Amino acid sequence: MKISVARRLVIPAAVTGTLLMLLLPAMPLLAAAAAQPAGLTPWWVWVLALFVFSFVLGIVAVLAGVGGGVLFVPIVSSFFPFHLDFVRGAGLLVAMAGALSAGPPLMRKGLADLKLGLPMALVGSISSIAGALVGLAMPAQNVQLLLGIVIISIAAIMIKAGRSGYPEVSQPDRLSQMLQISGLYYEEFGKHEVSWQVHRTPLGLVFFFIIGFIGGMFGLGAGFANVPVFNLLMGVPLKVAVATSGLVLSINGSAAAWVYLFKGAVLPLIAVPSIGGMMLGSKIGAKMLPKVNTRTIRLIVITILALSGFRSLLKGLGI
Repeated sequence: MKISVARRLVIPAAVTGTLLMLLLPAMPLLAAAAAQPAGLTPWWVWVLALFVFSFVLGIVAVLAGVGGGVLFVPIVSSFFPFHLDFVRGAGLLVAMAGALSAGPPLMRKGLADLKLGLPMALVGSISSIAGALVGLAMPAQNVQLLLGIVIISIAAIMIKAGRSGYPEVSQPDRLSQMLQISGLYYEEFGKHEVSWQVHRTPLGLVFFFIIGFIGGMFGLGAGFANVPVFNLLMGVPLKVAVATSGLVLSINGSAAAWVYLFKGAVLPLIAVPSIGGMMLGSKIGAKMLPKVNTRTIRLIVITILALSGFRSLLKGLGI
């Protein structure tokens, strides 16, 4: 028992140190780029920095249970010299790629559940298309301002939202019984099997419709909202909620991404290095997820979100 507690305390610190070490190669690139006007910076500097950033982001996104887009869009739009429409288009592809990359190992471990994720993804993908159309029709500065407000709100929600590792569901609702939404997985931390079922499924469908619209409009991966709805509202164990959120992200993101592709808002120079880095990082994050306590990572993510949201607000206001 003492060994288990010790490991629980040591691993987050080790993970945090690893992430900081991974960020170091990108620091000189960003510093050199920031020292001169964006137009004089060699194009490959931004591409390489984007790849390294997306790689680290892939690890963090899986461990924190958020979509890569919710970190990618505000940070890249704030600190990289790219138009917001291209960043949002790439953000959807990044969130989708990260979820697809992490999905297979999480499904093999019994953490990601198709019966739970597919109904929510169906309603979310429909609303994400509508959100993408609305977002691309708005002026970029207005979207930047709204993005800052949304990101700061997300950070506040993540601070206040309590999480339960193993919620108790005494009686599943009729819809979840009809869809046979339930499961069993092996908890590596406690060395025991966890059986779960869900309730409030109709209300969960309503929330996922709203989440899909917001994700499509801003090009965000909506894991920040998917996980609390699964966990707090529907009673899904936290690790199953985090893993299944990726399945929902991949389907919703692919639906909205077609709108951005059709409108010409996907630039390969931004999307390709971002997707490559995200997929590599997500595979590492998926392997680490069953063994780590994600609380430290979530605190880092909340801090980054708050800073990025504030900078987006300033850009939206023209400051």
